[in-house]
Amino acid sequence: MNPIEQFKEECRKRIERNAGLAKLRGLSQEWTRESWAEKYSYNFTWLGRPIIQLPQDILAVQEIIWEVKPDLIIETGIAHGGSLILSASMLELIGGAGMVVGVDIEIRDHNRKAIEAHPLFKRIRLLEGSSISDTTIRRLRELAEGRRNVMVFLDSCHTYEHVLGELRLYSEFVGLGSYLVVFDTVVEELGGVPGAPADCATDNPARAVREFLKENGRFEAATEWDHKLLISHNRGGYLRRVA
Repeated sequence: MNPIEQFKEECRKRIERNAGLAKLRGLSQEWTRESWAEKYSYNFTWLGRPIIQLPQDILAVQEIIWEVKPDLIIETGIAHGGSLILSASMLELIGGAGMVVGVDIEIRDHNRKAIEAHPLFKRIRLLEGSSISDTTIRRLRELAEGRRNVMVFLDSCHTYEHVLGELRLYSEFVGLGSYLVVFDTVVEELGGVPGAPADCATDNPARAVREFLKENGRFEAATEWDHKLLISHNRGGYLRRVA
């Protein structure tokens, strides 16, 4: 085995072992709960724009985009635009005509202006409206026409019903071998944490993911990302299209 493949195999085996490290996984969960209360994920930027994600999940998204090399990334939930800039920066490195489309029910004026002023805005399209409205889905179908390698990130309203609705609608865009990533599945584990929804144990994205996987056999949970990251807001939310 050549040194590069040997290193990859060593990494793969370490990641597999992580699944059985109960103490480390428990510490990771405890840290995640404590850091949520302190809004730790709000502390970071990507190329100048706030990106409300954990560094571990940012790295995972970077690896996934580089691996799949999509020609279109659809994101629901824009906030300050950091995730859009992350996706656009990866598409810029990959080259070609790749584009990222951001959907939000309300794009605040100061965020829109900052995103539009960014050097990478040339790869970004902004759609304002409900992510599950007929108008939005029709517009996305138009933008996706002719693009064969599409990736989707869902990070808008985190209720069970909304996320399940998004999963059913946006799964149609995802290319074979590509990913549909559901953000903030960790909400389910945050009972009693300051700042978490009062009904987080039942009204959460993780429950929507489980229901979606029961009804859609074209996707599977790519659990190797959970084992690799250990600390993540998206545990169980990295979904790969396999059929």
